[in-house]
Amino acid sequence: MRKDPPFDMEYIYTTYILERAEQQGALVVNRPQGLRDMNEKVFTAWFPQCCAPTLITRSMPDMHAFLQRHTRIVCKPLHGMGGRSIFVIERGDKNANVIFETMTEYGSHFAIVQKYLPEIVTTGDSRVLVIDGEPAPYALARIPTATDNRGNLAAGARGEGRELNERDRWLVAQIGPTLRERGMLFVGLDVIGGYVTEINVTSPTGVRELDKQFKTQLAGLLIDAIEKRLPALSRESGDRSRRLDPST
Repeated sequence: MRKDPPFDMEYIYTTYILERAEQQGALVVNRPQGLRDMNEKVFTAWFPQCCAPTLITRSMPDMHAFLQRHTRIVCKPLHGMGGRSIFVIERGDKNANVIFETMTEYGSHFAIVQKYLPEIVTTGDSRVLVIDGEPAPYALARIPTATDNRGNLAAGARGEGRELNERDRWLVAQIGPTLRERGMLFVGLDVIGGYVTEINVTSPTGVRELDKQFKTQLAGLLIDAIEKRLPALSRESGDRSRRLDPST
């Protein structure tokens, strides 16, 4: 199941159908219930030790209080992707009111605000891929242009691969076991300044860029993880390979 947001009712209906297939023995990647339960921005709240200060609210006064406390913040909708409708707001910004009104539709919809992490400018927004609870060996740092705040390739950011650091591995150690337990075999963590800002479960990207730079085969690692969940299929595949080998 792989589809870019929006996460709408058609998406929900699709997970219902896939969950019925799962009950009849199909392996669905990622697991339908997890796709419904793990909103990519809200699910970070399950791992506060991994995240910068974050508030999810419909209250515009609470957003203003958060801005006063942290001086500079990021505000975005819960359903967006690719850098859409992301605002950086500084204390005293006269546009703050209209941004909060727009994001919450005048207090009727939830939105998210996070403390601004200045590392976005220097080291970018890194996509750390997690395959069946384990980190891929490299991350894709997405560095904004000089005229933009957004570390999204779709918004013009530059992608640069890098090796994982100790903090990346610690973050995956905190979050990965839960992802594995809940059937989320392919997930992307967005990491800025050592903090997770999103947990992407619907359609994480970065594989092609990393494969091109480091000559890896990350899709192959995912297929290996899927085959481990399907022992009968793995044995059949192995038998087929042996049958094709003239020496056997």
